[in-house]
Amino acid sequence: MQTHADEGGPDVADPTAYTTDVRTLDSRVRWLWIGRALIIGAFVGGIATAVAFGVDRSYLWAGPLVGGLVAALGVIHSILLYRTWSYEVRADSLFLDRGVITRVQTVVPYVRVQHIDTSRGPIERAVGLSTLVVYTAGSRGADVTVPGLTPPEADDLQTRLKLLAIESEGEDAV
Repeated sequence: MQTHADEGGPDVADPTAYTTDVRTLDSRVRWLWIGRALIIGAFVGGIATAVAFGVDRSYLWAGPLVGGLVAALGVIHSILLYRTWSYEVRADSLFLDRGVITRVQTVVPYVRVQHIDTSRGPIERAVGLSTLVVYTAGSRGADVTVPGLTPPEADDLQTRLKLLAIESEGEDAV
């Protein structure tokens, strides 16, 4: 078996060469989430205003109030979510920790990894961010997403996970 060391990189036979400490997301993702919350708040406020206009015009003040409340809750949620989001590349798995109201900790064993994509939508490209998607064997919707990475971070993480997944196939293949 050819190792990555033969190409001048760390030896894949030593998975710890590809592990990382706990990492957080790029701070720009927080601004994307806040922007999305503000847009949703404006949309909900517009709908609430239209409903009030059709039902009783004396309640037109409720539309901006509802929209502002939705936007404020969304902004708070975005800030708290950014503070809780982290990931770690371990020797045997990818570990994700995130969540505000419900805390979710996900462990993705490398032997379950099917393939790994990076994606950059138009808004992400505009602010210089990428998203990494790890598709796993298992039930429908068993993929995990790591948002808010810079393109070099996403490429590096994709390479690390790919090499660790290849190495784990030999150990745990069914």
